Amino acid sequence: MSYHFNFGWLLVYYPELLKGTWVTIQLILIGAVFGVSLGVFCAWVRALGPAWLKPIVSVYVELIRNTPFLIQLFFIFFGLPSLGLQMGETSAANLAMIINLGAYSCEIIRAGIEATPRGQFEAGASLAMTRFETFRYVVLLPALKRIWPALSSQIVIVMLGSSVVSQIAVEDLTFAANFIQSRSFRAFEAYFVSTFIYLTLAILLRLLLKFIGGRLFQRKAAR
Repeated sequence: MSYHFNFGWLLVYYPELLKGTWVTIQLILIGAVFGVSLGVFCAWVRALGPAWLKPIVSVYVELIRNTPFLIQLFFIFFGLPSLGLQMGETSAANLAMIINLGAYSCEIIRAGIEATPRGQFEAGASLAMTRFETFRYVVLLPALKRIWPALSSQIVIVMLGSSVVSQIAVEDLTFAANFIQSRSFRAFEAYFVSTFIYLTLAILLRLLLKFIGGRLFQRKAAR
């Protein structure tokens, strides 16, 4: 029996696809902004921060980097309510993505910090800067410039990994594809289109991050 490919019928479900795509975009925007911010803070703690905070951050980083993202998502959504911490599906997904990206970006950013010449730290100290001021004004942007391609790739990976949030009924792009497939029984077309949309989002996200990096580091160089 031959299979007849037909994509025209998907036009009926374009609202679901648009909604799912927009939810995925929102997830990665929130996850990237807050996840990288968390990663910067954790990288500062591990490289230059107070001694009492380093073990706490180290445990967090190792725990997240050595457990599956899906388990982390289930723990936040299903486990935390047992402790009285209730949250909705989207909030749980956002929190899981922030925590996950924060741990991975921490190690990437820390590598950039540790590659900073010691002379820059000494220059900051000679200007009576605190360790945090030296990190903020002297070290951070050059460190980010060194690791920006790796950090950009990690953000894209987290965006693609967000597809599992459909397991807790977040109505993202994968949720939309599953819904369409369950109604039409045409799995090939539904998942082919969702794959194409994920590919497009990944390419656009890489271009956006490349643009942001270019503007950010060019402005620093001009200063």
